[in-house]
Amino acid sequence: MTTARSWWRRGDDSRAQAQAAKDAAAQAFYELDTAQRDLEIAVETISAVDDTPEGRRALAGFRALGEKIDKASAAYISAVDAHDLDWDGLEHTAAVQARAELTRAKDELVGVRGELERYQAGLAPLLGKAETQLARLAPAREQAKQSLLAASQALDAVRAAGLKADDLAARLAALGPELTRLNEGASQHGVQETVRRADTMRRTAEAIRAEAERLPRQAEEIDRRLVSLRTRVEALGTRAQGVAPVLSELRRRFSAACWQDLQNVPQQAEQAVRDAQETLAEGRRARTEQRWAEAASALSRVRTLMDDVDGAVGAAGNRLRQLNEVSKDPSGEVERTRFAIRDAQRLAMQGRATAEPKYARPLDDAVARLDRAAAGLQGRHPDYWAFLTETAAVRETANRVVAVIREDRAAGR
Repeated sequence: MTTARSWWRRGDDSRAQAQAAKDAAAQAFYELDTAQRDLEIAVETISAVDDTPEGRRALAGFRALGEKIDKASAAYISAVDAHDLDWDGLEHTAAVQARAELTRAKDELVGVRGELERYQAGLAPLLGKAETQLARLAPAREQAKQSLLAASQALDAVRAAGLKADDLAARLAALGPELTRLNEGASQHGVQETVRRADTMRRTAEAIRAEAERLPRQAEEIDRRLVSLRTRVEALGTRAQGVAPVLSELRRRFSAACWQDLQNVPQQAEQAVRDAQETLAEGRRARTEQRWAEAASALSRVRTLMDDVDGAVGAAGNRLRQLNEVSKDPSGEVERTRFAIRDAQRLAMQGRATAEPKYARPLDDAVARLDRAAAGLQGRHPDYWAFLTETAAVRETANRVVAVIREDRAAGR
């Protein structure tokens, strides 16, 4: 009896050990299955976003792991199917064999799960980047749609104000196909492409909205400039008519060298005024037809023409004024130029017994040039304009020397 009880106890222990091995293998199988599902989600996330070689390697590595998982899982299922641990007639030897096979299956499952976990840990950087991009997807799509709505509303407001804005409407309509693709989603076009499309649409729509909101102000500005430039064209037309008498007085009182460079100013001024009037009319037509860019361009050309007229007309009047002043008393111009030279000389001598040659030489030359210019005023019809041109050049020379001295001293030279 004692021997029989010992045999049954050994059988019970073997069955219990086999059952424990089966439970451990089942737990390992469950844990591997859970880890595999987690990894599948991670790889799917990366694949949806990352089409780089690194992303493709991650997918290939997951496929290789899948083969190992399938092999370990098949071994576990085979071991479970091969042994019925609940059968009353289970022998001790069969129980021992079942325990060994189930333990091996568990060890394989645990080993593959370890590989899987290590592999998943290596994917962490890629997964982080992918999740960041996925997190941008929904907000990017929503922002794009909100920007499109805001642009559409801005265009409606512009039209209600009587402005056409056809070019802006055409640009907004061109976003229609892109909106269709955006609505098709990342499953069809990929996450990166969908986010890029949403960002591009948002920027374009925001630009359209901003231009639409500026349009009423732009129209008001063009209207104001039309009025202002029309007044200026009329005033400069009147001034241009006064150039001929000025030029006549220059011819009568001064030598040809003093005015010959101005003799075409009256014709040039009159032509510029006519061109400005024609361009202004073009700008008014463009404004009426709401061709805003063309209207603005025309008004800019009018302004340039008016600046040219203003400069030409002013040059003749200034020339007569300068010549009148110097012809009455050239000493003021001479003294002004001598003062500039002396000021440069004092700076060159500051803290020195003698000036450096690179400063003294141009200043000495400037003195000689001024003396020659003053001597050139002798005679019946002196060239006062040449005199004024030369004194201005002498003062410029003195100013350049002053600038060089200050630069040298600031640099410690």
